[in-house]
Amino acid sequence: MVRAVEQEQESKKLTSTILDFKGSNDNKDEGDNGLNSNVSIEEMVAAFQAREKQLLNEMDQMKEKFAKLLLGEDMSGGGTGVSSALALSNAITNLAVVPASVFGEQSRLEPMSTERKARWRKEMAWLLSVTDHIVELVPSHQKNKDGSDMEIMVTKQRNDLLMNIPALRTLDRMLIDGLDTFKDQTEFYYLSKDASDSEKGNNKREDDKWWLPTVKVPPDGLSEAARKNLQVQKECVTQVLKAAMAINAQHLSEMEIPESYIESLPKNGRASLGDSIYKSITDEFFDPDQFLSSMDLSSEHKILDLKNRIEASIVIWKRKMHQKDSKSWGSGVSMEKRELFEERVEIILHLIKHRFPGLPQSSLDISKIEYNKDVGQAVLESYSRILESLAHTVMSRIEDVIRADLLTQDPPESNPTKDDSQPNSVHAGDDSESTNAQTLSDLLTWTTDQNDNEDQTEPQLETPKENNDQKHLTKLNMLITKKISYLESLGGLRSPTSRH
Repeated sequence: MVRAVEQEQESKKLTSTILDFKGSNDNKDEGDNGLNSNVSIEEMVAAFQAREKQLLNEMDQMKEKFAKLLLGEDMSGGGTGVSSALALSNAITNLAVVPASVFGEQSRLEPMSTERKARWRKEMAWLLSVTDHIVELVPSHQKNKDGSDMEIMVTKQRNDLLMNIPALRTLDRMLIDGLDTFKDQTEFYYLSKDASDSEKGNNKREDDKWWLPTVKVPPDGLSEAARKNLQVQKECVTQVLKAAMAINAQHLSEMEIPESYIESLPKNGRASLGDSIYKSITDEFFDPDQFLSSMDLSSEHKILDLKNRIEASIVIWKRKMHQKDSKSWGSGVSMEKRELFEERVEIILHLIKHRFPGLPQSSLDISKIEYNKDVGQAVLESYSRILESLAHTVMSRIEDVIRADLLTQDPPESNPTKDDSQPNSVHAGDDSESTNAQTLSDLLTWTTDQNDNEDQTEPQLETPKENNDQKHLTKLNMLITKKISYLESLGGLRSPTSRH
């Protein structure tokens, strides 16, 4: 509302200035110069009136938007609205991901229009302005007139907002600027949705996104300059994706787990995971990659169900580990083994997030967002989430063009395309991506510290015939003795190289 008052004051000031300028020219001669001056003044007045009308419309829009936020999306005023944090989170989400929103469905690799870009920045600035008033008291020094120093408390924007809001704005700008690089390009174009199969040729979409337009490139493929630009933009979007994902994961982890979610959990981790999964995780020999390969991950629903089960078991086991009542553990299960089992499911959860980054939000994430009361956390979580979603969309459009270019170089039979049997899986777009993925897999293997000079040998298990690489498996008692937290090795890998 402060900005609305400032805009109104600016409007009055401009009105006074123009009227004074017009009055000073009313006493001039009626010559040609006077006529030209009067015409220019009339144009200025018309332009100012149009600008003033635009400002008034923007103020009305802002008043309506903030009134909806204050009432918790309940415009009737009946007191049935949601919390301010959830209302602000929904407003930021709707600004980007709803098809009829400002950003809309980015179905083509092309810049945003000037009007949409201006509206996006304006409305996002409105919503983010709330964080300017989320402050904390910090000590400071004030020098008095007599030269003495006095320690006082001053207000400063909360540290997490002060650090992350500028970073998210930078990621936002990088995405939009990246789309601007495809302005006036003539290397590729899009066919209409009603185009015949003969026109689409080998580029016909065979995945579930049939509504997206088909990309067409020249018969000889893209030029080297266009390919280089695509690769540069892909790397840039990947960095945006990694950063947004890291910020989102950080603030989701900091949100409190609602009591309603805890009350809905089963009594123990075994009931949450199921007998077969629980047996695999608590087995003496355990390999996370082999575990995932044995699971049915053929559909998004099954992957999300496994993720929900694992997150629920993590919450159950962590709560039990913090309880002092040893009876809650049951008989025959030590604290060390429980810690090991909890670490194992944490590793599986990291692998699932890395391999299937485009999954919908889990039950735990939805519950945290719904019951969160911290407005600052709500802004950071929702802003980073929509940037992650938009980066995923832009990445998909870039990969569509790259795929169309590859089809011009190799026959469809010899050019493997994306494997859509596993939804939202991470595709090896280049050597760096696959290298990073293998590095993560190496970090996740359950091996002891190689710098130790102990004379213990690790038993090995042969993998199936289609994979002849041997994977190191460590015995349970060795892991308990070492007491190594493998999650510490993942400190910088909360955001994998490619989530979408």
